[in-house]
Amino acid sequence: MTTLDTSLPATGRTMRIIGWMLSGLLIAFMLFDTVIKLLGMPQVIDTMTQMGIPPSLDRLIGAVELASLLLYIWPRTSVLGAILLTGVFGGAVASHLRLLDPLFSHTLFGVYLGLMAWGGLWFRDAKLRQLLPFNL
Repeated sequence: MTTLDTSLPATGRTMRIIGWMLSGLLIAFMLFDTVIKLLGMPQVIDTMTQMGIPPSLDRLIGAVELASLLLYIWPRTSVLGAILLTGVFGGAVASHLRLLDPLFSHTLFGVYLGLMAWGGLWFRDAKLRQLLPFNL
């Protein structure tokens, strides 16, 4: 039988759960995105070609994403990982802006991922909440 950790107040536990749910969704998406790039899937090659990015960069971009994601997952380096992922997402936003892709579905998708990454950290890390105090 498992007992619940009652050392955190209910709001603290709830915030950590929300944080890990947001982070978990981001991690799942980024793992999928990383794997298809590292495998050189035809869909990735086609998309990169359409975006004007040399398809030969697929594995390099996948490796940068994977390294950033691993840093994000590891609690001691999660802020560094979030900073690096934010850079990756910024590159995606810039690429979609350059092509005049649809704003809400394509161009801002990197912003949505960034909000998930930082939101997940904010909800699960009290030190980050002190540094960035948003009153909810």
